[in-house]
Amino acid sequence: MNEAMKSIQQLDPARGGGAMDSQQYREAVIAKLRSVIPFAAACCTTVDPHTLLTTGAVTEQGLAAVHAALFEYEYLHEDYMKYEHLAKAELPVACLSGVTGGSLEKSERYRKVLQPAGFGDELRAALMAGGACWGFLTLFRPLDSPPFQAQECAWIASAAPLIAAGLRSYATSLPGKDTDSEGPADNGIMVLNERLIALSANKAANYWLEQMRKGERLDAGVLPGPVRAVCLRVVAEESASEAAPSNAKICLQTGEGAYLTVTASRLDGPEEGVLAVSFVNARSSDVFRLLAEAFALTAREKQLAEMLLLGLSTKELAESLHISAYTVQDHLKSIFAKAGVFSRRELISRLLSR
Repeated sequence: MNEAMKSIQQLDPARGGGAMDSQQYREAVIAKLRSVIPFAAACCTTVDPHTLLTTGAVTEQGLAAVHAALFEYEYLHEDYMKYEHLAKAELPVACLSGVTGGSLEKSERYRKVLQPAGFGDELRAALMAGGACWGFLTLFRPLDSPPFQAQECAWIASAAPLIAAGLRSYATSLPGKDTDSEGPADNGIMVLNERLIALSANKAANYWLEQMRKGERLDAGVLPGPVRAVCLRVVAEESASEAAPSNAKICLQTGEGAYLTVTASRLDGPEEGVLAVSFVNARSSDVFRLLAEAFALTAREKQLAEMLLLGLSTKELAESLHISAYTVQDHLKSIFAKAGVFSRRELISRLLSR
């Protein structure tokens, strides 16, 4: 197991893990896990660390048929081991047999989705690094196979931060030299009915839908996970008892190195249940928020970096924050090291030039 742990760590692009994209990295991680723990199928999804909505998933072996149903149970039904709860738990790993005391039938998700698809026990892990969640890992045992054991859950708990660190590295990666960074100039807009069937979409939306399908290796016409997630979040928010600002939004890096914001909202009109999804180039504030999390900046460093982007001098930063110029310089050195830059100009370019 120690060798498998080392091999997972070596996959991290920040450690020279090779020229893999995020999809290939997650496929390689799943292969390493399978050499240690037996399972029938796996899913590894990246998420927006602020909303915990998927930005793209790697799924395998029999999961395509139930993936949409698993989404619905995550957002619209109460059940065991919800991902958002694991992301806030002291131990962000659990298996269904453990939380149900060995009675998998207590879970509606198991009775109506997993068992009919031929799956038994389910292990889930929130992939945490730097105090933020960068993805979720799910492993499925075959029906009638032994459940996941405590030592297997413990091993995944040890490996999860390593996997999360790898996913976090991709959030800050720059596009390759040969990458075409030209996406649509127009905003994308898509309209869906209450069953999440597309009613209409403009050319820009279709472009981004196709890019997402490529990222998740989906067939033509299949609704990508990120779009399904923001739509179901809208439906879930409408059912909530407390009114709050909508969280049906993700910021994700595209394959072209740019950043895209995908947002869903409900449309009023003669037909009930209609949803609109927008695809727009991410605002600099959204990109900064994501990268600041990915660089693991402290609260003070985030505050200073935001003010730095406004063009404030060292003296002005010190006066505004009521700290010495020497302390400002120390914070800047830390920020530069985390962002992999050597000057203010480089930092500003790194944070805002996408």
